[in-house]
Amino acid sequence: MNVLLTGALTGTDTAVTDGVVTAEPAADAVRVDVSGCVVTPGLVNAHHHLLQSAFRTLPGTRGVRMRRWLEIMGQAYRDFRVDPELAGAAARVGLAESLLCGVTTVADHHLTWPDGVDEVELATATAVAADEAGARLCLVRGTTGGDPDEVVDSVRRLHDAFGTVGGGAPVREGRLQLAVGPSGVHTDGREMFTALREVALELGLLRRTQANEQVDVERAAAAYGRRPLELLAEWGWLEPGVTVAHLCGVTDAEIDAVAESGVCVTHAPGCDVPMGWGISPAGALLDRGVSVGLGTSGGGSNDAGHLLADARLAVQVSGLTGRVLSADEALGMATSGSATGLGRPELGTLAPGTPADLCVWDCSGVSDAGVHDWPAGLLWATPGRRPRDVMVAGEWVVRDGELLTAEESELASGLDRLLTGRAVPAR
Repeated sequence: MNVLLTGALTGTDTAVTDGVVTAEPAADAVRVDVSGCVVTPGLVNAHHHLLQSAFRTLPGTRGVRMRRWLEIMGQAYRDFRVDPELAGAAARVGLAESLLCGVTTVADHHLTWPDGVDEVELATATAVAADEAGARLCLVRGTTGGDPDEVVDSVRRLHDAFGTVGGGAPVREGRLQLAVGPSGVHTDGREMFTALREVALELGLLRRTQANEQVDVERAAAAYGRRPLELLAEWGWLEPGVTVAHLCGVTDAEIDAVAESGVCVTHAPGCDVPMGWGISPAGALLDRGVSVGLGTSGGGSNDAGHLLADARLAVQVSGLTGRVLSADEALGMATSGSATGLGRPELGTLAPGTPADLCVWDCSGVSDAGVHDWPAGLLWATPGRRPRDVMVAGEWVVRDGELLTAEESELASGLDRLLTGRAVPAR
């Protein structure tokens, strides 16, 4: 589809030709009126747990110590029997929600691989859900313990099935990416981190992990008498090719170590702040030249996949860290910052020659009246804002706020029916 988006509040037209942003429109481009709107790159959610879309507001998980939260979530995964059917249904809901909120690429740190369930089938269910929705997906083969040799074998099987970027029917080229990543030093030791580092380097895969959340700091101190980032550095996971999520409450010395290491960071305030688990000094990291992305984390702690809302929250709480973020910085984190951490610099931008992943945000209502800085207004005005239109690779997936690739109500009712059928009696 060749289109020309014209009349935007920023005064800049956007041309899309054969799925790519171009400097000039094609002769047959269809003009799309975006008067009263702001056009941005599609948002990139650098850290999600799509399976948790099936476990929002789970009783006992709000405002508790992270150690207790992990126990409750783990029991829920067992009670509701995680398998390809449930993983696919949860992913369909989470990805549809993402697109409706302007997120065109999602990194899914999948950590639950039950015994007796084929891992390729489980991963394929999520990959197919993304392809059907029209979203891009980075599937992270995560771990929470287990045998390193078996996990490496699983990574190889997934790589054979999907490749690095693209590859592997039934997913369209360029829509699927594979990465690896332990949950953190609170679940895995040196042997697992070493094994996954070696297989990632061999296969050319990016690595992603989590560090300095509440339980991570506690268990690292109890088991090793160390801080999480010290262990990651010692185990070869504080180097280029790695993205570290959360980084709550890091010290000045740790900020220096992160900056010098070349790792990327993902800020997840929508999870960490309301749960009381800490806050990352995103501004200080940016000031040191660290590439910082933005993630929602999962429905078990955030309950929403609304990345723009979390960008707003990131700005609001940044003053507590001593370095206030600007709206432009937060939007950059939610687009190009996240894309950099995924090794996909062609995403999160509207530069000519890049894939046409974009959002059209209607800013013509009373909630936006009086706004003087339109990019800043995207965050500060109209909390909970959703895009009018969303495009991925030159194809509309949302128009006038409606999902085009599936029936939203059917996705929601399908997941709820599945959960109802698997519910266990109250203990």
